[in-house]
Amino acid sequence: MMKNIEGGICAPLGFKAGGVIANIRGKSKTKKDLALIVSDQPCVSVATYTQNKVKGAPLLVTKNHLKNGVAQAIICNSGNANTCNDNGIEIAEGTCQLVADELSLNEEDIIVASTGVIGEKMTLDPFKNHMKELVSSLHDEGSDDAANAIMTTDTVKKEYAVEFDIDGHTCHIGAIAKGSGMIHPNMATMLAFVTSDINISKDLLEPMVREIVDETFNMVSVDGDTSTNDMLVVMCNGMAGNDKIVLKDSAYHQVRDALYSICESLSRGIAKDGEGATKLLTCHVNHARSIKDARIVAKSVITSSLFKSAMFGEDANWGRILCAIGYSDASFDINQVEVSLSSSKGKILVCKEGAGVAFSEDEAAVILHEDEIDIHIDLHDGDHDATAWGCDLTYDYVKINGDYRT
Repeated sequence: MMKNIEGGICAPLGFKAGGVIANIRGKSKTKKDLALIVSDQPCVSVATYTQNKVKGAPLLVTKNHLKNGVAQAIICNSGNANTCNDNGIEIAEGTCQLVADELSLNEEDIIVASTGVIGEKMTLDPFKNHMKELVSSLHDEGSDDAANAIMTTDTVKKEYAVEFDIDGHTCHIGAIAKGSGMIHPNMATMLAFVTSDINISKDLLEPMVREIVDETFNMVSVDGDTSTNDMLVVMCNGMAGNDKIVLKDSAYHQVRDALYSICESLSRGIAKDGEGATKLLTCHVNHARSIKDARIVAKSVITSSLFKSAMFGEDANWGRILCAIGYSDASFDINQVEVSLSSSKGKILVCKEGAGVAFSEDEAAVILHEDEIDIHIDLHDGDHDATAWGCDLTYDYVKINGDYRT
């Protein structure tokens, strides 16, 4: 039985975290902007990265460090993405060395991440000046500080943890993430750090993580922009004491279910906290010819600017849903498509067999007035399902991004 617990990334045994104000961007002296996560033991570690051809220097350094599949710490700053800088690699590697020296670890066992403004100059000074303070902030209840330190335009922290039992051993998975804008399917994990005390082989963990990313984070879109710094990291230190999971047995599926639950919660949280958003949009596609078709249709709908705008206006403009389905690169029979809209206030059918049906605009307005809206699309054409998460498009999105840098 899996249950939600407190503690975030510090819920698993052997993990500590912290966060401090390093004033990295030189504008705020009150917001934490430097986070550190450390395991007592080396961890089996895997990561997935953005598919954007322009990648932040921290991703390149982390990818190199994880060639052996082992890590013991993560350092992350907000406020500066360390992307498109001529000294980016030097800064990322130097940051890892500072952490390694302070913690008496190997530099190659450090994961480094950054988020913030692209193309803004950066120095090692904030890291040098605050490293001792950062290490001193490490605590087994430090997840909250780390979660807040990695936020940029986020309005709420994304922090989750679950607990479950494997053969008499209590196991945990915890996570924090940041993400609010520049989010679009294509390894759209923004930044997500997942910790666990389970004992599992890298050969099983790596494909498991990739599958779950495809089912969750890659089904999230806020604004159609794939970030240069997106990265998901999963670290497992084995301290729960369970027998090492090396087969796809019942223990494997327990871990997979728990990790999926964590990643789904993070995905929903990121979509709901989209820049300027007032509504979480969840698109369910059922009975598609293939899983690929189901995912394509779901993502096409939640990325449609016209549909997102209609949801902000609480307008049941179902034609925009059909339009988004129609221009998607998916196989389907439009004459079989059925669409409904729902929220906590009820559910209403708006399209059947590819054509509109009579419905009450007043009832639809009540349903769409809620802050979580579900779009149900039945293709009546197969056995495959998918879900995507997005948000409405509001005036505030433009306001936030109009002067993000300046």
